[in-house]
Amino acid sequence: MATKVTLRQKGISKGRKSLYLDFYPPIPHPETGKPTRREFLGLYVFNKPKNPFDKQHNKETIHLAEQIRQKRENFINKPEIYNEYEKEQLRIKELGEQNFVEYFRQLAHKRKNSNQNNWVSALNYLEAYTKGNLKFAKLNEKFCDDFKEHLLTTKSIKSNKTTLSTNSALSYFNKVKAALKQAYKDGILQADLNAKIKPIKAAETQREYLTIEELNQLVKTPCNDVILKRAALFSALTGLRFSDIQKLVWGELEYIEGQGYFIKFTQQKTKGVETLPISEQAYNLLGEQGNPKAKVFEDLKYSAYHNKHLFQWIGAAGITKNITFHCFRHTFATLQLANGTDIYTVSKMLGHRELKTTQIYAKVVDKAKREAADKIKLDL
Repeated sequence: MATKVTLRQKGISKGRKSLYLDFYPPIPHPETGKPTRREFLGLYVFNKPKNPFDKQHNKETIHLAEQIRQKRENFINKPEIYNEYEKEQLRIKELGEQNFVEYFRQLAHKRKNSNQNNWVSALNYLEAYTKGNLKFAKLNEKFCDDFKEHLLTTKSIKSNKTTLSTNSALSYFNKVKAALKQAYKDGILQADLNAKIKPIKAAETQREYLTIEELNQLVKTPCNDVILKRAALFSALTGLRFSDIQKLVWGELEYIEGQGYFIKFTQQKTKGVETLPISEQAYNLLGEQGNPKAKVFEDLKYSAYHNKHLFQWIGAAGITKNITFHCFRHTFATLQLANGTDIYTVSKMLGHRELKTTQIYAKVVDKAKREAADKIKLDL
């Protein structure tokens, strides 16, 4: 049985009538799948036109509505005459009805390790801002700029007292940009919206580090957690992150005659496969060699309790800087650059994917050089 599509009018406010299509028999609703007889077109006409402009408006609107009615009837009853352009337009409209937040959630769940945590955090802010519902059709530059401004001014979900840091906002907004880029690749977005919106500019961060004198003072200072002390000094000599030191096993260490010691491992954070040369002094911090599958730093843990031992050790050495375990990695990078190692080599030893990540340490060294230069003053 053919479906009849009739253009009808329904009275609304201010002397106007809303135009809608009446389907008989009913057709499945495009979102719910339930039978429906009505599709409101978002168009209206004046019930009693007061001037030529109102009359012209009614004439053009009725003509447009009739075109829509004819297309709907053709598509339902005679799909073979529904041309390819109209089919493509309908497909694009259906894609636009999909929920971007749900799409983002699916992308987040595909991530792994710490990267997934960042995606999930970004998802939490996106859900809070959109109340969990944002159609792809509503995505535009204005929405992205508004959401960017929201991230830069909103309270942190974790504390609800402090404003979200600039670099956290940057990280979360970059996840949204990545999702937009993927949606364009998947054909859901018809334009590369990601390319049109500017990212959040990173805030300058203070990279705390230790001088060689402070490091040597720590060597002489006892620590209640001997394993933690060895691991921290090992980080300062190799630039390894805590996560990579914690999972390091003896089988990843290798000695090559005439070249020295190496570590062959997969970075916990970036998943990059690395071959890192280490000094003999760094190797001697590891202790007696064990089973290839055994962890080098057995029982090395990260917690508030173990951090207490780190802070006590730093304080006992007479160091007043705010030093965390990660600062030993900063120390490696800064001291290498200060002693003339080129930035490309340091970048590779740190396992950075991009040179710009390493350049922050070069700025620290330049600042230190400037401060040193300004210390010598003559009475001129």
